[in-house]
Amino acid sequence: MDWELLPLEGVGPLFFGMRSTEAAAVLPDMIELRRFRADPFAETLGVEFGMGRAMPAVYSYFVDDRLFCFAVDAVHGPQVTLWGRELTACPPADLERFLLHAHCCEVLDVSYGPRGNPGSNELGLVVRLQEVAGGVVTRPVMVGRAWADRCTDDWEGAIPECEWVGRLWPHPGGTAS
Repeated sequence: MDWELLPLEGVGPLFFGMRSTEAAAVLPDMIELRRFRADPFAETLGVEFGMGRAMPAVYSYFVDDRLFCFAVDAVHGPQVTLWGRELTACPPADLERFLLHAHCCEVLDVSYGPRGNPGSNELGLVVRLQEVAGGVVTRPVMVGRAWADRCTDDWEGAIPECEWVGRLWPHPGGTAS
């Protein structure tokens, strides 16, 4: 399954601002695995969709029943692309080079949050890491236009806390956790 990121608008069949019932309807091949409260806001509802009971594929977050944030699982989730470039399950250094090249060419601004994750407010995109059997790969987290300001900032941005848990972004000569 391949989904194109439409920066600040949506990804694949999902569009920011849609209701949770609409999101479920456009994901007919997936089942709702669970609903949960997601910090930092008490009114944030997380909905996990998957291909099977033990295989979460996508994580969607709603405020006032409107989709504002979406993340994919690097193993079971769809392949998210941006301008033809894969964002899901990539070696971190490869994707970072792609983002920094776009930054150097003045296509977009790239910033790093307190936990070292690269991202772009212009795209509503933060790249996180996920541990898999073969090592560590990328896991894109996307937000809509109203939520994109400071999206790489885990203190001031709107991305739920549960999306920041896990491995820190690798830096040359630095530690991995």
